[in-house]
Amino acid sequence: MVGFARISNELVCDGVPLSAIALAEGTPLYVYSAATLRSRYLGIDAAFGAYPHTLHYALKANSTLALARLLRSLGSAADANSIWEIEVARKAGFQPSEIVFTGVGKSTAELECGVALGLKAINVESAGELARIEAIAQRTGRTARVAIRINPDIDAKSHPHISTGLKINKFGVPLDTARELFATVPARRALKLVAIHVHVGSQITTLDPLRHAAALIARLSDEVARVGVMLEYLDLGGGLGISYDGRDVPSAAAYAAALVAEVRRTGLPIVVEPGRTIAGPAGVLVARVIDLKPRTAESDFAVIDAGMTELLRPALYGAFHRIEPVKPRDTPEQTYEVVGPVCESSDVVGRDRRLSRLELDDLVAIFDAGAYGAAMASNYNRRPLPAEVLVDEGRWKVIRRRQTTDDMLALETDD
Repeated sequence: MVGFARISNELVCDGVPLSAIALAEGTPLYVYSAATLRSRYLGIDAAFGAYPHTLHYALKANSTLALARLLRSLGSAADANSIWEIEVARKAGFQPSEIVFTGVGKSTAELECGVALGLKAINVESAGELARIEAIAQRTGRTARVAIRINPDIDAKSHPHISTGLKINKFGVPLDTARELFATVPARRALKLVAIHVHVGSQITTLDPLRHAAALIARLSDEVARVGVMLEYLDLGGGLGISYDGRDVPSAAAYAAALVAEVRRTGLPIVVEPGRTIAGPAGVLVARVIDLKPRTAESDFAVIDAGMTELLRPALYGAFHRIEPVKPRDTPEQTYEVVGPVCESSDVVGRDRRLSRLELDDLVAIFDAGAYGAAMASNYNRRPLPAEVLVDEGRWKVIRRRQTTDDMLALETDD
């Protein structure tokens, strides 16, 4: 049995009961399905068919080492947003030539490391950043491989906090500036322009923004060719959304077909940077009910031992995640405000949820938490980071142990 399903009404991961894992490892706890990770990655890869392409898994979604290694074993390359993600990628087995370095604010130290490593590309966010990369390459006698990230002023219709393709967003280079940079590249011997890059946002659930961005990049590749620069590939970013609430989202086949249709005439290989669409459905956050109390005449609070310190998205974005009891009772549904234990009123995991009757110590699963869950966790209120478990072929193992207070204090001193 692949992924998250029910056996005799109990929620399991790849056939293993979540209750058994929680009993052994405690809660809160992240549980990942290796089969789902494989299926999601291979589904996107297969959707591009014979058209030349490379998938660079976006480590920002979830960079837990065991998951990165699993994706590397499937043939994935890597997309990193910091030099520290690059270090994790290399520990996971990715070679520098398999890593693209994205990120709106790369420090001089990060750029120096990126140039020295000889990455597949540094995705450039501004004219100033390009000049800093050039200066580093000249000083060290290297040729830096770069891709210029375009800000296409395309509205992806996603949440404002995860929109990256509008002119008012901090990401990328405006078109006019990009065209000016293209014209200068042939004379800049310390730089090699290998690609044009675009990424218009995250959790995109319609294909039009992705299609328009791909079409723009295809047209720009013609302009680059006219100034004498031959690109190696087109980087079309990531952003394909998942169905958090059961609504339809584009399939991998529709996604790939839309992109290929726009760039096929260029003959250039495609690079995409999927993260959420691979990792999101592969993980759940398992939590325990630690208190129940009245809220209104029609609803109760269900306080669980996981909140914004384990899963920030609901507090940060008002994001929706399905919540289900691991072992639901055969009772009429009740309305609950599912909240975390953190000392913030925004620490609400799910509002007005209809669930079978909950009792103290019940386990609940928060779905689609494999992306931007553990990766965004914090120690606020001195709460330890949760354990993470990977289930593979009916067996499970801890891939990150639960943090302890000593772990948190290890970097501190009172001298």
